[in-house]
Amino acid sequence: MKTKINFLFMFLLACCISRAEAQQIQMPQASPSAQISQKVGLTDVTVDYSRPSMRGRKIFGELVPFGEVWRTGANAATTITFSTDVIIEGNDLKAGTYALYAIPNKNEWTIIISSNTKLWGAVGYTSEDDVMRFKVKPGKTGQRYETMEINFVDITDTGSSLAIKWENTRVKFRIETEVDGIVMSQIKELVLDQEPKNPGLYYQAANYYFTNNKDMDQAYEWINKSVEDDAKYWTMHLKAKIELELGKKKEAISSAQKSMEMAREAKNPDYVGLNERLIKSIR
Repeated sequence: MKTKINFLFMFLLACCISRAEAQQIQMPQASPSAQISQKVGLTDVTVDYSRPSMRGRKIFGELVPFGEVWRTGANAATTITFSTDVIIEGNDLKAGTYALYAIPNKNEWTIIISSNTKLWGAVGYTSEDDVMRFKVKPGKTGQRYETMEINFVDITDTGSSLAIKWENTRVKFRIETEVDGIVMSQIKELVLDQEPKNPGLYYQAANYYFTNNKDMDQAYEWINKSVEDDAKYWTMHLKAKIELELGKKKEAISSAQKSMEMAREAKNPDYVGLNERLIKSIR
């Protein structure tokens, strides 16, 4: 009986200790974690990092020494993930997740893409894990950044720059992705190699050809098929723009007027304005 009582006592004591250990005070992080994602072309790019603040400290050259490997943030190393192969500052990089390090200097930074994503900051870093290195020039920001910030800027259909800003310093590097080959392959499969019944496919193919200055005669053929099957104010507007590109000014005005009438019926003032400006530019 005594043995059973002792066992019960020890069991209850262990439960109390476990409960006490589980209780913690929830407090704000000094360098809160953040995640930023961006669709770049057809590629998903995600950055996970922790955001330190200045808190009255001098950053580059002191808190973050010049000439030493920096985790590009706080806490664990910053990581960057690409859903497809990309080109960074002219260098090919396979899809995957990588650590993003930097070596800041006053007039030049070295950006490091590393395969080792498991380190706490730069502790244990070795250049043997480097996938690539390249140099960028730092610039001055128009405002002071109390908290470090990473974001995507200068976005185009095929690429974006990744900017790192803290204190009054900014560096950025270019990410480019494959788009044209992928889109053209889809156009071949879905439009060129068959006769789709979906007028939206003809519109998409025509729009891509027009936007990227490809074969305008082919774009015109496709947009005509689209509007013949199911005319919309946005497909008629694209037809007008292609006609203007082909020098068919009379036809372009007529198509723009039809698009404008349809936009008014749909209560879309944006397309009304687009067509008005297009007609004005022709006349």
